[in-house]
Amino acid sequence: MGTPAASLAKARRRFEGADWVRWGVLAVPALFAIPNARPWSWPLIGLVLVLSVPALWLTRESRPRWLMPATMIAVVAAAGALWILQPGSWTSTTMFGATFYALRVSGRIAAAISLAAASATILTWSIVYDLDWLNAVALFAILVVMVLLAANRRSRAERLEQTELALARAQTASEEHARAAALAERTRIARELHDVLAHSLAGLALNLQGARLMMVRDGASEESLAQIERAQKLATDGLAEARKAVAALREDAVPVERSVSDLVAAYRLDTGSRADFVIEGEPRELDAAVGTTLVRAVQEALANSRKHAAGPAVDVTVAFKNEEVDLTIIDHQGRRPPEPPSPGYGLRGMGERVALLNGKLECGPGEDGWRIHLTVPA
Repeated sequence: MGTPAASLAKARRRFEGADWVRWGVLAVPALFAIPNARPWSWPLIGLVLVLSVPALWLTRESRPRWLMPATMIAVVAAAGALWILQPGSWTSTTMFGATFYALRVSGRIAAAISLAAASATILTWSIVYDLDWLNAVALFAILVVMVLLAANRRSRAERLEQTELALARAQTASEEHARAAALAERTRIARELHDVLAHSLAGLALNLQGARLMMVRDGASEESLAQIERAQKLATDGLAEARKAVAALREDAVPVERSVSDLVAAYRLDTGSRADFVIEGEPRELDAAVGTTLVRAVQEALANSRKHAAGPAVDVTVAFKNEEVDLTIIDHQGRRPPEPPSPGYGLRGMGERVALLNGKLECGPGEDGWRIHLTVPA
């Protein structure tokens, strides 16, 4: 039996369907119109074929966000005009299909425009070809069916998204609960080490010190004193190691990759945008200053994406190399952002942290968003 996450992913794959099927619904009827095409039909056929290409990656999150609604509205208008010019073609299928996809990916305004264009096309077709009222109603009924199907698909997509968010929150809560339980157990062990072992070693060291002083007073041999001193040193070293163990248990140091993953997950839940985290190389324990620098850099970059770019899609990559660690953060805003007049305090602080570690920091606008890349010694 699969896990809930696997079942949800399988359901999403079934829901999305084949990309080529979507493209075929829009493009194939236009291809069938080619044999009987008239001179004034060719521009419309070419327009439908070109505008149907974005359907290969049709999603509500496509960037820029206006691309899919605008494309589908244009396909509705072009296919409707072609259907009127060539009534014997199958381009009405393209018009109804584009209306369905426009309602799936568009907001209220774009959906209303699509419905208005499709309704106007049906009304025009009925008038031009003197269609009786029963057939005209049947065409409008097909349009109503497209509206209901699109509403059903959008509702199911929203339910899937809500289920994914609920599953992510439940997983986060489970991980936090397990971490809290582990921390409580570590604290208990640290307390036992401190109260029993450390106190016993401290008392042993003091008793050995008193024994050595008494042996010196009584004129004991050098060999006996050396044995006592060695025993005292072992007790002192054991006490130091016990204290280090207690400190390590109470610190509960979190690996860098876990901290970054938590930040990316929080960004995803907060904005609803795609946020991917990739680890390259073999993760290993890093110096505290290095780990803090990496985590603070991701924190600052994601905060800037929320603040200045309204939560775009983000890719975060941590690459563990032999003697250094690379961190790359890219947000995809769908356009090249302008150069800032001056770096903010967050980016300035990030640069100062990297400089203290003798690392390198590069940040600035990329082709479709902001890019931050830093390298620090490992």
